[in-house]
Amino acid sequence: MTPPELAALRSPAAVRARSHQVLDYVRAGHSPHFTVDESALDGIADYVAEVTRLAYPTLDIPYHSRWRHFDAGGVDRWAALETTLEGVDRAERSRIMIDLAVVSVLLDAGAGDAWRYHEAQTGLTLGRSEGLAVASLRMFEAGGFSSDPARPLRAGAPALIALDAGTLGRHFQVSDDNPLVGLAGRAALLNRLGHALAARPDLFGDAALRPGGLYDALVPQAKVGRLPAALILGALLDGLSAIWPSGLQVEGVALGDVGRHPAVRVDDLSDQLVPFHKLSQWLTYSLLEPFEAAGLVVTELDALTALPEYRNGGLLIDLGAIVPRQPIDPAQKQPVASELVVEWRALTVALMDLLADRVRERLGLDASQFPLAKMLQGGTWTAGRRIAAERRPPAGPPPLAIDADGTVF
Repeated sequence: MTPPELAALRSPAAVRARSHQVLDYVRAGHSPHFTVDESALDGIADYVAEVTRLAYPTLDIPYHSRWRHFDAGGVDRWAALETTLEGVDRAERSRIMIDLAVVSVLLDAGAGDAWRYHEAQTGLTLGRSEGLAVASLRMFEAGGFSSDPARPLRAGAPALIALDAGTLGRHFQVSDDNPLVGLAGRAALLNRLGHALAARPDLFGDAALRPGGLYDALVPQAKVGRLPAALILGALLDGLSAIWPSGLQVEGVALGDVGRHPAVRVDDLSDQLVPFHKLSQWLTYSLLEPFEAAGLVVTELDALTALPEYRNGGLLIDLGAIVPRQPIDPAQKQPVASELVVEWRALTVALMDLLADRVRERLGLDASQFPLAKMLQGGTWTAGRRIAAERRPPAGPPPLAIDADGTVF
């Protein structure tokens, strides 16, 4: 039984509240690592609005999610795959989309600079997140995650548990000349996903034991066809918290993506704990479209937070809102659990909240038209990549490098 004060960390409200506590701590001058210059947010808002208009001139902005990567090279791969689902009802299509999104997001750790995926169907050669997305979609299409040969388009617990690095490497075209960073770790993460699915038939289906079982677990919680986004995240944190290999543990409870910072002081087991749940929130954003495809309306999107990762956080350093007290060498990797990195990530969450209204004002959109899920896409992630390339060409690494295993970023 998880103590209630630890269970309470499994919510976007806790991510937001504790990140703002860290912001207040830094504002008060207590941090040895950073100061903040909130006057810089106006210039950052101008920059993000410009990047957004360039990418989406009509301001018809999709969610920031894995589905954008599936369209790499301007190819709508899901639409092509969906044409094979004639006779499949909307509920099962949603389950299939959830299966695909979950395995693909979990394979979306840094690929390294050398790896590339050559897509036979289009002739495209892709690297990084886009290449990983396309490789995972093609492996899914080939039945590489399915436990039922008659139903290739699914991800089942037995197949995930049995998946080995060699099989994953073949599908991802890994070789001595095309190395993929962390191949064994990726396979191990999917093995742990399989065990997590098998351990929770209440969430993932008594018979199928697949990520798509979340559809059947959550649809009954929708009221008048409306499903709050935080319920999706809560189910993911509940069902998958044990899969993260380096996640913080307190009193034997696996907390996942949670750090420690002295800004947060409470008289219980959650003292100094700052939750982020970055990958779980990225996965939640990536499940919005699968649930909407089934006819549901996902509500309260801004209950989720901005993603505390290196493009959003790098943007805030590069354009002067987060100011290091001492110069940071972008080539020197900082431990992900260090106070400096925890503070940077918390400041990213809190300052993105303050940035959002400024960007909305410049675009003439309100929060319902331009939730954080669209600002990230429009948006801050692209702006972070662009400013990094300008400041540190040609590869554009972030201004602060992280030593992590891929299950945080």
